[in-house]
Amino acid sequence: MVGVSDFGWILCMLCECNYSEGTLQKVDTATVFKMEKTPLPADEDGRMMADTQSDAQLLDGNGSSLGTAMEPARDAWASKIQYLLAQVGFSVGLGNVWRFPYLCHQNGGGAFLLLYVLLLAVVGVPLFFLELAAGQCIRQGSIGVWKHISPKLAGIGYSSCVVCFFVALYYNVIIAWSLFYLGSSFQSPLPWEQCPEPIHNRTVNECTNSSPTTYFWFRKALDITDTINETGQLNSVMTICLLAAWTAVCLAMIKGIKSSGKVLYFSSIFPYVVLLCFLIRGLMLDGASEGIIHMIYPKLEIWGSVQVWRQAATQVFFALGLGFGSVIAYSSYNPLRNNCHRDALMVSFINFFTSILATLVVFAVLGFRAKTKAMECVTRNLALLSGISSGEFELNHLLNWTNISTPDSVMLEEYRNWFLHHRSSVPVNVTDCDPEEEMNKGVEGTGLAFIAFTEAMSLFPASPFWSALFFLMLLNLGLSTMLGTMQGILTPLTDNFKRLMRHKTALTVCSCVVGFVIGLVFTQRCGNYFVTMFDDYSATLPLIIVVIFETFSVSWVYGADRFLDDIENMLQWRPPVVYKYLWKYICLLAMIGLLGASVLQMILKRPTYTAWNHSTASKGKLDYPQWALVVLSLLIIFASLPVPLGYLHTLLKNKLGQGPETGRRRETDVEREDYMKCNTMEPDSASTLKPLDEEVGEEPHRNSFRALGSEQYKLLPQREETEDGEETTGM
Repeated sequence: MVGVSDFGWILCMLCECNYSEGTLQKVDTATVFKMEKTPLPADEDGRMMADTQSDAQLLDGNGSSLGTAMEPARDAWASKIQYLLAQVGFSVGLGNVWRFPYLCHQNGGGAFLLLYVLLLAVVGVPLFFLELAAGQCIRQGSIGVWKHISPKLAGIGYSSCVVCFFVALYYNVIIAWSLFYLGSSFQSPLPWEQCPEPIHNRTVNECTNSSPTTYFWFRKALDITDTINETGQLNSVMTICLLAAWTAVCLAMIKGIKSSGKVLYFSSIFPYVVLLCFLIRGLMLDGASEGIIHMIYPKLEIWGSVQVWRQAATQVFFALGLGFGSVIAYSSYNPLRNNCHRDALMVSFINFFTSILATLVVFAVLGFRAKTKAMECVTRNLALLSGISSGEFELNHLLNWTNISTPDSVMLEEYRNWFLHHRSSVPVNVTDCDPEEEMNKGVEGTGLAFIAFTEAMSLFPASPFWSALFFLMLLNLGLSTMLGTMQGILTPLTDNFKRLMRHKTALTVCSCVVGFVIGLVFTQRCGNYFVTMFDDYSATLPLIIVVIFETFSVSWVYGADRFLDDIENMLQWRPPVVYKYLWKYICLLAMIGLLGASVLQMILKRPTYTAWNHSTASKGKLDYPQWALVVLSLLIIFASLPVPLGYLHTLLKNKLGQGPETGRRRETDVEREDYMKCNTMEPDSASTLKPLDEEVGEEPHRNSFRALGSEQYKLLPQREETEDGEETTGM
């Protein structure tokens, strides 16, 4: 009768490997290759990954391979450049163009920049590095990463998917708006340059009482209602644009990252070309220097405001895309040896540089807009002064200008100096023309992009060209971020549900169809109010909760030292120990403080939204009705609920799954569980094994068996039982 050891010896003879008692020293490369995830095209050293094998083998809780030969191959980045463009394209979005400049403008200019850099360095970069390392090490989406660390943490990944879905719903509506304005830009003059022609000698009061750009946005584009309660019918034009937006996203995603990665070559680079063009053009405009000075002038007293710290931390949080799962999904397609630490620093710097570049462009253009409006004010006032008869007012006694009938000859500074000294002596109602007041009318979000910036571009020579360029840039920024958001949904699902992996195209199409159908809520006449609701409440609190659990899970549950050990095994060098203390204390406490400040703001201040009143042609703050408060509360609950549900589900599963055959581990499963190490190969262990029949100087064909070098050895996982009865996975 053949014993186990004899059988192992026979098996090794067939597989051409050495066998020692209980240990295989060589693993058949073809078998290992089938069990591993598909290697990437190029590794960090520039070798073609098609000719080399992955250094890691993903293991499940039983120590078996997560992949099998029958499963579809996992997608891979075609190059490192494509991966970096994807990460930059996702993190650099519309918020860099219209949110960051507004916060910088409202919160002390240069002082806010210093605060932002501080929080980016001590909170943003460490958390971004954590997500990159986790995704690359475990090579799974957001669900698989946290489930790999502990099954009780799987709910973190599901929460990320829910938040990504909520964000995708309204983010694609913004892309639809950009499509509408892009199509409207191919007209001369632009349709928002002037008010509509009077009908039956009646002017459109809504336009004359506001501005042509404001009227076009609220009435022509949105056809908005006065309150969120007035649902109204669908906006047919915006519905068509939304369908086109979802179609573009679906086509880009339908072949996975190999398709979307190629799209990113254009969608990620083109916005920088446009921003540079606008910066060069903006610096040549009158008033641009005043706008930039207004931006960088520091007001250090704002550092004492808790609200400013909260806004800066929130902007850092959303600028890098933390908690969405997209960062993890993108990094999971990387080679194991990719330098994710350098990637974290590089992407963070590019993101900050883009925010600064966009802010310079915005303030240069808004400075020109403010100067132009101030000169229009001077022209109106001089017209009033020129109409005064010499009998009732000695005008020449007060004015030093030789000819006020030509306002263009009057300098803005001259007029303001005259008004400062003689305003009390003027019998007519003239006003001060201060461009600073116009600059202080801060606008954010859609107001900045579709009203203020659009109005400034209408004053440019060849305005249709600049308008088309600007909205094409917004379209590309939105598209690149939208692709990353969809990856945050699809990658975790296909990684954890193999049936979905086999029908990935159908899953992508169904997701886009569902997104379009639900997105019809935002194409109603009151849809802009729902966009504001989702933007303010569907992502902020849930994402903060997700990142808190992510940081706590890695730094305390799994262990920061243990995680750094895994990164060292993966990268072959150990990151600075400062990350340990940043993850365990600084980042965690900062996120808890941000969560507390956000919750307190919601409790102490009733949520409001900005509504447009067509009769007065003005905007105003309105309180959300009760039903809307219920909706936004449900958004927060639905996005956060998977975290506790995942924990409870694991506890119940462990209890219900107990049986006599589980042995001593049955009693410890409820209290403790195996936190699995990242799937990295121990270099020291591999180096002690010596290959047989090593062929020197011959490069094997990619489809043939190669002679194994020391770097191709792998220790098989073994189950050990600790003193307290808990099994651990030895790697």
